[in-house]
Amino acid sequence: MREIYPSSFLNIRQIIDEAECYQVIRDIRWPDGIRCPHCDSQKLIKHGKDDTQLSRQKYLCKRCGRYFDDLTDTIFEGHHQPLSVWVLCIYFMGLNLSNEQIAQELDLNRDDAHQMTSWLREGVVRRKPKVTLGADVECDEVYVVAGHKGNPGAVKKKAVKGEETV
Repeated sequence: MREIYPSSFLNIRQIIDEAECYQVIRDIRWPDGIRCPHCDSQKLIKHGKDDTQLSRQKYLCKRCGRYFDDLTDTIFEGHHQPLSVWVLCIYFMGLNLSNEQIAQELDLNRDDAHQMTSWLREGVVRRKPKVTLGADVECDEVYVVAGHKGNPGAVKKKAVKGEETV
């Protein structure tokens, strides 16, 4: 019988395009055009690429004179894993995989996978906007099982009567 699968399993990291991951991050982060994370200006110029991650674009803000890149002021900034690994980690978290399963799928140390998922969860909580109620709040009636409208003695009397009939 002919073998259907190759002798080695598919490594999902090999089929994810790093450049496409950066483009998706740019599109999500700046839907109306790239803006400086320091002063919110759109007056900027591209300023080369990162030395280690060639798809990571650098910028120079013409307004405040500060440099930044695609990951500045994001949860992904300052970590050694490629962006594609972070994107896959988020995807696997969405599939409700355990940290151990994520580590196995991404060929990571279990401690590294745990740290990445912790940072991602903390980042979501940190960036979650505060809820503010601005209009009238309506509440329907509530049934409280604490007795007969504040008269717990009536409940006790019913329970005693019920025991006598049984």
